[in-house]
Amino acid sequence: MKRVLIVIAYDGTNYHGWQIQPNAVTVEQVINESLTELLNENIEVIGASRTDAGVHACGNVAVFDTDTSIPAEKISYALNKILPDDIVIQESYEVEPDFHPRKCESIKTYVYRILNRDFDNPVKSRNALHVYRKLDIDLMRGAASYFVGRHDFRNFCSLHTQARSTVRIIYSLDIEREDDEIVITVSGNGFLYNMVRMIAGTLIDVGCGKMKPERIPEILVSEKRDFAINTAPAKGLTLEMIEYV
Repeated sequence: MKRVLIVIAYDGTNYHGWQIQPNAVTVEQVINESLTELLNENIEVIGASRTDAGVHACGNVAVFDTDTSIPAEKISYALNKILPDDIVIQESYEVEPDFHPRKCESIKTYVYRILNRDFDNPVKSRNALHVYRKLDIDLMRGAASYFVGRHDFRNFCSLHTQARSTVRIIYSLDIEREDDEIVITVSGNGFLYNMVRMIAGTLIDVGCGKMKPERIPEILVSEKRDFAINTAPAKGLTLEMIEYV
């Protein structure tokens, strides 16, 4: 028996998120079924990040246990021949038997893409949010600085979060403009349900002039959730990478 780690990229448009659901097709389900077919074993992967419906990934991580004689590094090649075109294994290799992708300390990096132009572009519309109003990137950068550090993000996550603690550390939050695209890149030790999308939505509101950057510290420490936070649509969000430290 060996434990194999796979790094997964996928376009989340056609999936109801990562985690298996009873009446919907998910990324985890498709990978389990494909591995079971390939290895002739009942395989159930353990994923590092349970991305929401419509969210994409370049570097999600999962592990599984197998008795196969196929070398771990070759499983990615064989598996990609079975998987649909919108899910591709980037690499595979053997890890220690006790390695758990959610329990080991890691740095997760997400990217949120905004297409900031008069009209949408169908070539980019699957993985970027179209915002026609001109966004002030300097205001957005000023607002982003308030999120960096250790904070209680209870007001920047779904009310239905099941996390034991809502305290997280954001190591960096950068905003760059590339022609007509604005790219928000955030790295942290973990993220709550809808946390990145709510941060992105807030930054968009700041860029549009709907919210002052100085409002963010007040929201972070507020005991009452008596304010509206914009949750940006899932399609603009990509899990870029997970680094284990």
